[in-house]
Order: sequence, then structure tokens, then C-alpha cells
Amino acid sequence: MTFVSRPFIALVALVLAAGCTEGGGQGAGTDTATSAGGAPAPVAAPAKDAGDRVATIGDRVVTRGELEESLRSELIKVETERYDVLKNGLDQIVATELLQQEAKARGTTPEALYQEEVVAKAGTPGDTEVEMLYQQAQAQLGGRSLEEVRPQLLEYLGQQRQALRREEFLGELKEKHKTTIALRPPVIQVDTAGGPEKGGGADAPVTIIAFSDYECPYCQRAEVVVDQVMETYGDKIRLVFRDYPLPFHANAFPAAEAANCAGAQGKFWEYHNTLFKNQTALQTDDLKRYAGEVGLDAAQFETCLTEHTYRADVQKDLDEGGKVGVDGTPAFFINGRLLSGAQPFEAFKEVIDEELEAAS
Repeated sequence: MTFVSRPFIALVALVLAAGCTEGGGQGAGTDTATSAGGAPAPVAAPAKDAGDRVATIGDRVVTRGELEESLRSELIKVETERYDVLKNGLDQIVATELLQQEAKARGTTPEALYQEEVVAKAGTPGDTEVEMLYQQAQAQLGGRSLEEVRPQLLEYLGQQRQALRREEFLGELKEKHKTTIALRPPVIQVDTAGGPEKGGGADAPVTIIAFSDYECPYCQRAEVVVDQVMETYGDKIRLVFRDYPLPFHANAFPAAEAANCAGAQGKFWEYHNTLFKNQTALQTDDLKRYAGEVGLDAAQFETCLTEHTYRADVQKDLDEGGKVGVDGTPAFFINGRLLSGAQPFEAFKEVIDEELEAAS
């Protein structure tokens, strides 16, 4: 039982889980974070054997470790994409088998079982849901009215409801039919670099490292979801923030420096929140005004900002992000597992719950 999305539906889905990309626009993207519960080795780790030659040019030797390190970001993307393909395929096999086993147990067919347990129980979207989705996707709809696109929006929401009910039902069947999944995602070693953090601290079973840009609207959207994650899981989550100001956002880099200056006075998160609430007003005078609003020492803050005290720190975050496969914002590493774009709460929940289960 699969869902085939039409181009319009795919567009709406993209709008709801997108990010700011390094291509210059909006698109669909020491202490380390590691995966709990015996995770696999880090992606693209350099070969330790210096004799592992892949090329010799005169007296110059190129080792596999050197080659892999030079291509680390690209290899991470390849491994992540490979895992996604494998996971999607495995999910389909597991779902098909579970439906067949349950249908046999009930004396019915998988198709009839799916209709009864998923389609019938998913429910019908209401007018409020349709109107909210229309508002979210309006910029991508080419000026079409709500009435023009209502059938497509209803179809998308109906598919979404069925997808949620499908996952719920499959979860019930996994419990009943004793299903275990041994396939594990690639784990990327990401340095927290002493970045500002909150939550459960180093003892928390799940560490989320967020690479973000103060001028990216998708990062602002993601802040709401991250707050929901922190509220839901409390001290089980350690959230670490790292800067990734994109080059086409003229005010993002100075804003990142300013947030670090606020952090030096113990007010990072207050200033951070203020920047996201005012991300269309991030000129130098704005940054100074916000310092006063959150109670910073104005003279100390201005000196920090003027002397670019934290320029190197912001650049370090940018460099590290590039090395671990970040090419847009927001990007999250949940115990080293990459989650790109302004994803919904359910996407975070799926990964976090898996990590908590692995740690238990």
C-alpha cells in the first residue's frame, strides 16, 4: 500500500519541509554527539592505515584516508542517501509482510484490512485544516484562490491523515507480530565546539546539534518545532546551537557574531530568541537595540561587536558544518543522525524515540 503524490501534492509537501540552501534561495536542508546503543562507525572516517595507497605520483603517495577526508562532505551525503533508499525499501517490505500476516490472522485480504484500519479510521480533513494549509503554501500557489486549489489541498491532507494512521496501525502490528529492525542509519561525528546549549546537559541520552541562520525564514519556523521538542522531552534532550550564516543573507553573519557577544554576558538564548522574532530587522543599529532590550551591558556589547570578537568562532561553525554535510539551513544532527530542513515535530519524534529506545 503506497501513496503516489501528484506534482501539486509534492509541491505542498516541499513547502512544509524546506530550508534555505547555499545555492542562494529556499529549497527542500573534544565533545561530540554520538549515537546511543552501539551505533555504527562514523561516516567517512579517514583510513588509519597510512599504507592504504590509492595512488602514487612520483614520490607522492595518496592514501585512502587522505582521499576520503578531502571528500568527506560528499561521502556523508552519499551514505545518508544510501541509507534512506535502504530504509524506504525495508519499510515497504516490513509493512507488506505485516499486513499479510494480520490479514491471514483475521481471515481477510490485505486490501480489505487496509481499508478498514487505515482509510476508514483516518477521518476527513475539516475546513480549518484546509485553510491553514492554504495560508502556509500560498506563496507557491501562483495566486490561485482557495476554491481553485481546495480539491488538491483536501487530497494532500487526506493522504497525510492516512499516512499518520498507517504508521500508527503498523506500530500496533509490529508489537503484535514481534518485529525488530536491525538496519541502523549512518552516524556523523559532529563537534559541539562548546556552542551554547540548553536542556539535559552532557548526561542527556539525546544530543541535538542545530546549524542555523538568523535570517533564514525556515530556521525561524524550525525554532517553534524545536521548542516543542524541548517541552515534550525535557532533560532527555541536550540542544546545542551552532552558527551557519549563509552567504546570500547579508545580515546573518553579523547577527551570529552579536548572539555570541550576548552569550559572553550570559544572555545567549534571550538574544537568540529576539533575533528570530525580528529577523527582517538585523542591521547594526537593530543588533545594538536588542542588546539593551535583553539587559546587556551596552558598552561591552558594542566593543565585542565592533572588534568582531567572535568572527573566528562563527567561521569555525561554518567550516565544520560544511565538513559534515550541511549545505543549507536549518540542519539538525540528532545523536549524529542528519535531519535537514524545517521538518515537522513528527520527524524529530521518530528519530528521538528510536534513539531513546536504543539507549534504554
